[in-house]
Amino acid sequence: MPELPEVETVKRTLLPLTVSKTIERVEVFWENIIKKPNVATFMEMLQGQTVHDIERRGKFLKFLLDDYVLVSHLRMEGRYRVVPASVPLEPHTHVIFHFHDGTQLRYRDVRKFGTMHLFKAGEEEKELPLAKLGPEPFSSAFTPTFLMDKLKKTNRTIKSVLLDQTVVAGLGNIYVDEALFRSFLHPERSASSLTVEEIERLHREIAETLGEAIIHGGSTVRSYVNTEGKAGTFQQQLFVYGRKGEPCKRCGHPVQKITVAGRGTHYCARCQQ
Repeated sequence: MPELPEVETVKRTLLPLTVSKTIERVEVFWENIIKKPNVATFMEMLQGQTVHDIERRGKFLKFLLDDYVLVSHLRMEGRYRVVPASVPLEPHTHVIFHFHDGTQLRYRDVRKFGTMHLFKAGEEEKELPLAKLGPEPFSSAFTPTFLMDKLKKTNRTIKSVLLDQTVVAGLGNIYVDEALFRSFLHPERSASSLTVEEIERLHREIAETLGEAIIHGGSTVRSYVNTEGKAGTFQQQLFVYGRKGEPCKRCGHPVQKITVAGRGTHYCARCQQ
């Protein structure tokens, strides 16, 4: 599933291809992707709407239109592509936004897990799926003090807390494993057991890890590509994720894989005791 760096990269590559374009009509071939409102109303409301900007909120894309905001989650394998209308459709293309200039924004999703919600502008943050999201990792609201308050209130494992989107938005399996490694923290540590120094280091490493991943266009460990069809390169910089049995880049000890919070978890038993 694309995490914050990958969704941010999609946003940045998609924006110049769609901004100032007006939607002539919308086609929906797999109705389950449209969660709000019903499909007929969704298509009708989008007619004549112009794309003014695209923002990211956690792992969600927000298309800012004249009167509405389209909230889109890519889930496992959702992809956006902007092409001339003459380009043949790829298999698994489920939603097409036809623009007045003859181009199309196409949403393709092999697994059909992606979602789209359409809200009146200004209402999107008041309802699910965005309403309960925690602060952005780069925001002024996400401070070491905020993180400390969240961690000290629970005995859950530190990994399960960081995966919780109501605590901090955008983190997923890859970058939680990486941030914990860089912070010398075992993923099964009780969140409440972390010291002030450890929390400050974790806070810093979360931001630095995500920032570096964005610079490299995200991580392509399975099928992720950006809007231009290009893979990310941060997977080449990963310390532990996906490296089971390989030597730790810091100490040479084999990277191990366990299950924490129901997720495959990579760590170095020597560096993260």
